Amino acid sequence: MKKIIWILVIFVVVATGVFGYTVIWDMFDDKASDESSNNEGKPRAGENREEISGTVTVEEMAAYEEEGKNPFGEAIAAGELTDSDFQEYIHRMSHQKVKAAEKWGTFYEINPTRIGWLLVGLDKASDLEHKQTYATILKKWEQGDFSSADEDHNAVWSLQGGTVGKATGILSEEEEKAYIEKENNRNK
Repeated sequence: MKKIIWILVIFVVVATGVFGYTVIWDMFDDKASDESSNNEGKPRAGENREEISGTVTVEEMAAYEEEGKNPFGEAIAAGELTDSDFQEYIHRMSHQKVKAAEKWGTFYEINPTRIGWLLVGLDKASDLEHKQTYATILKKWEQGDFSSADEDHNAVWSLQGGTVGKATGILSEEEEKAYIEKENNRNK
């Protein structure tokens, strides 16, 4: 009986530590992303700029490329993408489409440029363990098919060892618009 109690105590301590580490890591990740993606002075969507989609304009994409950055505003080239990179980008984009009790980390709005860039990265990547999973998701999304975005989210979330924030459905158009607006306001 004492052995079982000790095992339970150890399990609770380890689980609490893992959860705490995850929360703290995400907080620091969000702060770093917020600092690196400060868009003050850049044109916002709808300000008489030709838009690629959502909040990414042609001018912003040109600026990213000039700075040596990808469509996510980071300095990772398509040919350098790892499993972890694909998982992170797909997971964070899927948040605009899915219902979940918790959504962690930086939000990346889905747009054709980002999807296309990731597909190019798949073609260039040589050592991806889950290449087929990413290809299946991205090819559906490229066609505008988000009918299984919750399953797509959960597939990648599982690869990442997800324990909190499993998708439980797909947002309505109104819920999605509200989520995007909330995230864009949060990141201003």
